This record gives sequence, C-alpha cells and structure tokens, in this order.
Amino acid sequence: MTIELGPLGAYLTTAEATAADAVALEEAGYGAIWLAASPTADLHAAERLLDATGRIVVGTSVLNVWQADADEVAGSYHRITRRHDGRLLVGIGAGHREVDAGYTSPLAKVASYLDTLTAAGVPADRVLLAALGPKMLRLAADRAAGTLTLQVTPEHTRRARAALGPGKLVVPGHGVALDTDAGRAREAGRAAVRPILGIANYANNLRRVGYGDEDLTDPFSDRLIDALVLHGDEAAVAAGIEAELAAGADHVGLHALGADPIGVLRAVAVRVHGSSAVAR
Repeated sequence: MTIELGPLGAYLTTAEATAADAVALEEAGYGAIWLAASPTADLHAAERLLDATGRIVVGTSVLNVWQADADEVAGSYHRITRRHDGRLLVGIGAGHREVDAGYTSPLAKVASYLDTLTAAGVPADRVLLAALGPKMLRLAADRAAGTLTLQVTPEHTRRARAALGPGKLVVPGHGVALDTDAGRAREAGRAAVRPILGIANYANNLRRVGYGDEDLTDPFSDRLIDALVLHGDEAAVAAGIEAELAAGADHVGLHALGADPIGVLRAVAVRVHGSSAVAR
C-alpha cells in the first residue's frame, strides 16, 4: 500500500534539517519532509526527524546510487521502519555525469540498485525514483512506487503521469520565493536554479517540454524561472501548486528560498489548507 502524503511536502537540506523544523512542518500540515543534497546510506538524518515527530513522512530526495551503498540503505530502512512503520520513503537517483565519478549506464545502475533493495526486503512501494526521461519513468512505473522530479513544469508532470499510469506517485518539486516583487523573486530563483541548469539531464528534460536556447542560456528567460520557481504572494504560490496537482501530481515538494524558509512554508500551508481548490 502506498503511503498517503497529502498535497504538500517540504524540502530541507540534510545538513540543516532540525527536529524543531520537522515538528513545525508537521504542525503546519505538511505530509512529508524530503531530505535533499544526497543523504548518506545510514539514513540517520531521516531517523532523527522521525524520532522527533509522530505523523509526518520523511523521504530521501535523493540517495545517489553511485555513493550510497544499497545494502547499507536496506539495513537502515529496516532499522528505522521497525520503530516508524509507514513513515519512511527511499528516493533514489542516478546522479549526473557532470558530478559523479564513474557515471555510466544510469538505467542499468538504478535497476541493479533496485535488485539489491528488493533482495534485502525493501518493498517496492516504499521506493521512488528520480526520473525525468522516458526510460527512467518506465522503470519507475515497473519497479517503484513512483517518481520524484525536480526542475520540472506541469507539462512534464502530465507526461510523467501518462507514463506511470494511475496508482503511482508523481511528486514534483519546486522552489518557492514568497515575494510580490517579481524582479527580486526572479533573481532569487535564478540564483537557486543556476547550478542545476548547467547539468545536461535537467536542461535536456526542459527542452523535451518546450524550452529552447533562449530560455536555457544564462540569465535564463522569465518564463522558465516562473515555471520552475513559484513566486508572488501566498495565493500565487498556491495557484502554482494547484497547477501541478491538476496536471497529475499527487503531492508537491516545496523548497523555500530566503532567510526564513520555515516561515515561508508555514505561510504557504495556511493558504493551501484554506483553499478548497487545493486541499484534498
């Protein structure tokens, strides 16, 4: 059985996520915390947040298959779920040629990693794949609970839903800048996505959904930044979340920009949970 996540999730960096943050997000109604920045195979960061809370799900977004040993991940999964059954999701991904030494045949590597997890008793419905292209999406449909996607648009979400079919999780992630000054919000968005858009996997995926050189060349087009980073007031951010849900997402992960990310996430949650258009 797939874990119920609700519409809203929050991205926190593994190094900076605190127990107090997790409690605040649970109280604000978030369904999941997604640990970013390639968590380690011991999953201690996830365990710490689960120990501090009573309901919220914690997921990895994502474990790097070139760095996190699959057998150790499986052992960590079983250690944690003995005390927190139904609250841990294992997100895995193939990394990127530009940053991962030894990167080769990502599809084969992820399939082999899944073989190890399966043999060690990690249920497929507790595993998500970071899948952008058609081949990895098919693997997610066949062998996992669904997909985690970053730097995507509702158009990609529609394609991911079509590839995975019903009953699988589609979980896109977006930056959020809670700022009604569009120019300032876009500059914050550009700073956040600049390192990522230099990675071929992300750029190629955006080309597949209709963006071209004029969008993907630094400083990047406004229309691209507006699609990747939700910005404006709480109502504008909620509308962006609704667009993803309408496109087939089950749940949207938010990475808050600015000096007070937990404050931003709380403010968005108040708006979302008060909106009948988004609440489920």
